[in-house]
Amino acid sequence: MAQRCARETALAALRLWRQKRCFADSIISGVFANAQLTASDRAFALELFYGVLRNLTLLDFWIGCLRASRIETTVRQILRLGLYQVLILKTPEYAAVHETVGLAPQKQRPIVNAILRAAARQRNELLARADAQPLSVRASHPQFLVERWRQHFGADQAEVLCTWNNAPPRIYGRINRLKIDPGAFLQLYPDSRPVWDNSDFVQLNSLPAAALESGHCYIQDPSTVVACELLDPKPGEKILDACAAPGGKTAYVAQLMQGRGTIIACDRDAQRLQIVNDNVARLGATIIHTIHHDWLREHLPREIASLEPFDRVLVDAPCTNTGVMRRRIDVRWRLQPHDFGRMADEQFIITCAALQLVKPGGVLVYSTCSLEPEENQRVVRRLLSELPGLSLEAERGLLPFSDGFDGAFAAKLLKTHNRA
Repeated sequence: MAQRCARETALAALRLWRQKRCFADSIISGVFANAQLTASDRAFALELFYGVLRNLTLLDFWIGCLRASRIETTVRQILRLGLYQVLILKTPEYAAVHETVGLAPQKQRPIVNAILRAAARQRNELLARADAQPLSVRASHPQFLVERWRQHFGADQAEVLCTWNNAPPRIYGRINRLKIDPGAFLQLYPDSRPVWDNSDFVQLNSLPAAALESGHCYIQDPSTVVACELLDPKPGEKILDACAAPGGKTAYVAQLMQGRGTIIACDRDAQRLQIVNDNVARLGATIIHTIHHDWLREHLPREIASLEPFDRVLVDAPCTNTGVMRRRIDVRWRLQPHDFGRMADEQFIITCAALQLVKPGGVLVYSTCSLEPEENQRVVRRLLSELPGLSLEAERGLLPFSDGFDGAFAAKLLKTHNRA
């Protein structure tokens, strides 16, 4: 494996992200797997990689202020990396400039050096010019997202939301009561701090390797339990989790069932389903059984058909992830305005298919980690208007700027008879 410095690693990840258009967390994980880094270099590389992605528009604005002529893509990536250090991280000038210039090809080093040194000299002026720019530039969010959030939440809350998205996410762990109770967990892992309104969760300063390996906890935002609490599964019941990966909600449902009953966990991505298997095995959730299935394209597998009807079904639907942009850094650069309607149609189809498997009198909970009405309330209203035999029992939503956790939405639907 190659020995790399933090800046070189971050630059390699940024180039791969642009070329492959894979998700950022997948890119950086792959780069880390092929580079020998100290813990501090690893942390710095992660800060640089995610920091540049969070601030792309702003960094490009500053590049435009410092260089009117065209910048080659390879140089632009290096400048983004350097400007993030000089103007946002406030890295000492010598280290930020000298080390970053060293990443450039020999012929391009003079221009990179000149621009970064100019940025260091003009730092206050550049920061002031940025403050005068529209929110989409200052906070590096696509303009169409800023506009829709202003319409939905108001201008002030839209700005708070963008600021929230750009802050490093807090680390939360869900205590796995199938293996340990909260009191014992807090004694065994004294660096953890209880979340004030949910005894199953703790806040952590860093990933707790020992707790994760032992299955004592699972990294999970407290917002994710909203759907599970509305599902309200009981011990001994038969539950279907239609879109289960990576398995955090599935395992929590197993905990609520006290490890008694049956949970069928499906996902359309075979690799992600293997992650579910790995996670639930570590957590000791033995009542979970996984089945590969794509609700949009495939006939119902015999393994699922033989078990229907289910007492309760959870549809944690694929969505645009606008409620978790703080964690999924590059989602904002992937979304297009038409995605909200497209995702809503897919969510409706998946939920209709899953509803066929709910017993009369049974419950389906529809949930997303989206903030958008097209994917949340409007999908529920469409289900209620187009499918007889459904009633809305409860609906809950969390907004980052008011609730302090990731965004989430969940609706509890009761199937009153077989026609739904």
